[in-house]
Amino acid sequence: MTSHPGGPVDARGYGATLQPGARPALLVVDFVKAYTQPDSPLYAGPTTEGVRRACEELLGVSRRAIIPILHTNLAYQDGGRDGGVFFRKVPALKVFERSARSPLGEFAPGVGPERGEVVITKQYASAFFGTTLAATLTALGVDTLLIAGMSTSGCVRATAVDAVQHGFIPLVVRDAVGDRATGPHEANLFDLQTKYAEVVTLERVRTYLAGLNKT
Repeated sequence: MTSHPGGPVDARGYGATLQPGARPALLVVDFVKAYTQPDSPLYAGPTTEGVRRACEELLGVSRRAIIPILHTNLAYQDGGRDGGVFFRKVPALKVFERSARSPLGEFAPGVGPERGEVVITKQYASAFFGTTLAATLTALGVDTLLIAGMSTSGCVRATAVDAVQHGFIPLVVRDAVGDRATGPHEANLFDLQTKYAEVVTLERVRTYLAGLNKT
């Protein structure tokens, strides 16, 4: 179930296809207003609205399939001490300080959690690092993790790599992830497909989830 044009394993032994399992969940990574509003230091550019619409559609498909849905956001104590070196490296993360009460930390319209969907607040790039995500997915019996959100070269990539390291099959939904520029976006999707995940289209996800309901 790969959407990558490279096809089968290459001559060096990269790029084998991971077959998705029967117990998927959807994780929407950090789809907050900080990435969608042009006045934000973290604004991901004019393509973001298309990504947001695709993520909204993906959420609809996943909700109709009745699979677990999880969301992440970011929040820091004043001064960002709980964000460590990452917070010092990216001063733009100050918009997520709790005392700032900035609307940039709110979920973007149409892609926020509904009642019963898990929200995990994180401080670092990976949604797994320092959080309960792995334990929550394990308790739910999940074997496959659909990944959407922001940004491809940052938190999406880090989360996908950690997903495979925790034993979950990562499916990164190409249509529903975005970045500040095309170069890092495409380069990271290529690398994820080659070594860590399956990069799939929204249409492939729709077919996959529909097939689960027939078994």
